[in-house]
Amino acid sequence: MRILITNDDGINAPGLEVLTEIASDLAGPHGEVWTVAPAFEQSGVAHSISYSHPTMVARLSDRRYAAEGSPADCVLAAISDIMSSTPPDLVLSGVNRGNNAGENAMYSGTIGGAMEAALQGLPAIALSQYLGPETANLADPFEAARRHGAGLVRHLLDNADWRSDQDFRLFYSVNFPPVPAADVRGTRVAPQGRRQGTGFSVVPYTAPNGRRFMWVSGGAQQASARKGSDVAQNMAGFMSVTPMRADLTCHASLDRLATVLDRETEASEAS
Repeated sequence: MRILITNDDGINAPGLEVLTEIASDLAGPHGEVWTVAPAFEQSGVAHSISYSHPTMVARLSDRRYAAEGSPADCVLAAISDIMSSTPPDLVLSGVNRGNNAGENAMYSGTIGGAMEAALQGLPAIALSQYLGPETANLADPFEAARRHGAGLVRHLLDNADWRSDQDFRLFYSVNFPPVPAADVRGTRVAPQGRRQGTGFSVVPYTAPNGRRFMWVSGGAQQASARKGSDVAQNMAGFMSVTPMRADLTCHASLDRLATVLDRETEASEAS
């Protein structure tokens, strides 16, 4: 198996080292692991691409590259250039330092890298490690992902739905819970949730020269979300798996809205 790995924490991030171990386990002795990751941290860039300016890509060693761009840029660079003659069989993005459950998924460059791979027609999984009080004093805060990651990905490769969902191929978001590896209670398939009463905000700052700046501040990651959601399952000690697709359409609203608008159009034309 030929596996491409990327992330949004940067080429030197410890989570990428964990993902390298996971990918090497999956690829086996006769497989290949290729790394194309951002040269610098790209947290919060979501599915952005460097459309309006060029991106430098540097070869660091055999099958290891750094790109001055987003995770989606890295996937595009790998598929269109670096690995164009031998495309990957699987794309893994992560392991993110911090969860990408709930509303975090909308901002996540880790999710963005997996989404771009799916848009390019490749199987893709984003992996993230939830952090919290129980992981704060661990020698390895990625312990749960390191121990359980390869096994969970194997289960997904063997059993998950890898077909296209209408026009968009499915990809998967995995979040490892904020507990030691020995305390992981199992796996739950869960929808994306949303933490209640919290979210991203801005902290203003005035520099000594009088210029106005702002820091983006994250919300409380231990806040509760609806029962059964990815956030709730992670907080209960379970690994969560969420099927995703690059389609923001609210399909449940299409027919009702079309009926209302068609009726108004007919009434306007009749008058």
